[in-house]
Amino acid sequence: METTTRLYLQDSYCFETDAKVLAVQGNVLAFDQTCFYPGGGGQPADEGTATSSNGNKLEIISAYTDQDEIIWHVCTSPPSPDLVGNPIHLSLNTERRLALMRHHTVLHVLNTIVLRDYAGWITGVQIGTDYSRIDFKLENFPSALVPELEDKVNAVLAGNHSLKSYTIPEGDFRQRDDLLRTLEAKPPVMYGLVRVVEIDGFDAQACGGTHVHNTAEVGTFSIFRTDNKGRINKRFYVKLEPLKRN
Repeated sequence: METTTRLYLQDSYCFETDAKVLAVQGNVLAFDQTCFYPGGGGQPADEGTATSSNGNKLEIISAYTDQDEIIWHVCTSPPSPDLVGNPIHLSLNTERRLALMRHHTVLHVLNTIVLRDYAGWITGVQIGTDYSRIDFKLENFPSALVPELEDKVNAVLAGNHSLKSYTIPEGDFRQRDDLLRTLEAKPPVMYGLVRVVEIDGFDAQACGGTHVHNTAEVGTFSIFRTDNKGRINKRFYVKLEPLKRN
């Protein structure tokens, strides 16, 4: 079976698309292309719906990638095998995806500043819609420095930096320590290429997730809690203020 074309890599704002059903296995489906992010790098998989040509709607609650780079979409109930070969319309939970994109982008800003100014490497991350958490290998970071860190992050967000993504050969990536933010987990390699997300004039790092187009779309950032997870592991709980609607 052919691999899945990942439309979210081309445009993070691709929230719906027409596709063809390639396979049904139990309660999961595969399509020729998808706008659903299958999860990874701390960002959870998308949720949404798949609507067949006769109007029947399937609720998709998750997605994942197998070893053959096929993305499988998990449904709340088993789809009919008769769907194979037929067209279908995919639609994301847009508000959820947008919240995850905003949080993912601000964590790039945060992790760059923590590494640059405080020598902290990421040891874990979990991106959410209401808040996110990120762990750093970080010594001697007192709580009194939290307001300083918040100000630095918000200054970057207010700078209206545009974002873009591109791929580089895996061999080139191995020579680019500046693209790393963690000493443990390695970024995914697809077809010998590593995807890089760049915040113009500020940062570039390896990443396979979805992001906003500009830091102005993130909103105001704050750290509402910190925990010590071991002697030199610091956990930050972060949130974003709701964006004002025009």
